Amino acid sequence: MNRLADAIEGFLSPIAAALSHFVFFSVTILGVEVPLVVAWLAAGSLFFTVYLGFINVRGFWLAIRHVRGDFAAPNAKGEISHFRALATAISGTVGVGNIGGVAIAISIGGAGAAFWLFVAGFLSMSTKAIECTLGVKYRRVLEDGRVLGGPMFYLDSYFKDRRMPRLGRVCGGFYAAALVIGCLGIGNMFQSNQAFSQMAVVTGGDEGIVGTNPTLFGLVLAAIVGAVILGGIKSISRVAGVIVPIMAGVYILGCLYVISMSWEHIPFAIQSTVANAFGLDAMAGGGIGALIYGFQRAAFSNEAGLGTASIAHSAVQTDEPASEGLVALLEPFIDTMVVLTLSSLVILTTAIPNGMMDGQLAGIELTSAAFSHHISWSPYLIAFAAVLFAFSTALAWSYYGLTAWNYLVGVGRKRTLFFQLLFLGCLVLGCILELRAVLDFSDAMVFIVAIPNLIALYLFAPMIKRELNEYVASHQG
Repeated sequence: MNRLADAIEGFLSPIAAALSHFVFFSVTILGVEVPLVVAWLAAGSLFFTVYLGFINVRGFWLAIRHVRGDFAAPNAKGEISHFRALATAISGTVGVGNIGGVAIAISIGGAGAAFWLFVAGFLSMSTKAIECTLGVKYRRVLEDGRVLGGPMFYLDSYFKDRRMPRLGRVCGGFYAAALVIGCLGIGNMFQSNQAFSQMAVVTGGDEGIVGTNPTLFGLVLAAIVGAVILGGIKSISRVAGVIVPIMAGVYILGCLYVISMSWEHIPFAIQSTVANAFGLDAMAGGGIGALIYGFQRAAFSNEAGLGTASIAHSAVQTDEPASEGLVALLEPFIDTMVVLTLSSLVILTTAIPNGMMDGQLAGIELTSAAFSHHISWSPYLIAFAAVLFAFSTALAWSYYGLTAWNYLVGVGRKRTLFFQLLFLGCLVLGCILELRAVLDFSDAMVFIVAIPNLIALYLFAPMIKRELNEYVASHQG
């Protein structure tokens, strides 16, 4: 295994470095490196929020009504309900990064990163609305009732409708290929690796029962994931519909408890957040750094602009694409404005006042230490949350990758099974191997899809604006 790991690492390292340099190319502003892909995503979310007339505000209550089933259409085309589509998409975004990523953003960008993270989540709601409306509008319903949708399909359709089918196929194929590769890293090996690491910590470390049996842990995880994903989107959404509320609820309650136990530091948290985001230090680059790291953490977390969520939302039972666009805007609200903001407050009210940010701890370890300050058994809670987050993320990304795979090679039982077995095999490898180059490579492949996807969103924007406005107007009252 070590030889295999070394061979893969040696082959991919230079490729991953070059690709990461291209995708995450940065320019320096006031001493802060600004990744252009983050600026690209942030500019898109700001544009769509304004252009769509703050649909994230106007359509919020209507979105909630759809999720609770007020407009259910059981006879419409599609496979799953609005609630299950939302739960599946959220399961792909609420992951390990929600626990540890915020701590890293605040450590590097300062307390103001929490403010800009919240703002980025608000703006990202509009991006999700437009890309998921497109996902449903240009989805393909197969003879057996299965649904395939996502950016590769609306990219393909846009150019095909304008008599440029080859260009559409190239754009769709590029997106799908990048997503297939990316899903095996960021949505697979990274998740199983982090789940294994957290379980090893609470079971005795490298010498404990989990730490000494990474292959067994990987096989068990793969078996559980396999039992779900082999049943397709209906099975995935059914499990997500149960797991997402539980895992999000447990983590949110844990955050609220820790914050309440440090209530005396809440004024400090608010003051330091606003000061760092807008204070005098902003003139020296502090505010810019907070803004960049806040937006970057939000973009990495809610994936707005990448188009991945539109794949899950495409399977919804509805004949009105705009209805699912509204439901989708709830994703960044839950993932970023609620979960990530509460994680931020845990760090600001507990970790910072108690001197935990001294450089010894970072990421998920810092969040865990903040929880432990008030809850002695919290490492087990964090480990449980990390495993549950990793499991749910793998479920969603298996479906994203499979849909992209089906676009590339066609639909068929053997082709589908091949990809699912490959996905499960990579889950096991994620627990065994430390392939940094694989993760860097897949990370870059995931974010490179933001380029063609956002271009498509701009091209479709006038049509989707009309559709969303007409739908909201017809359902007011």
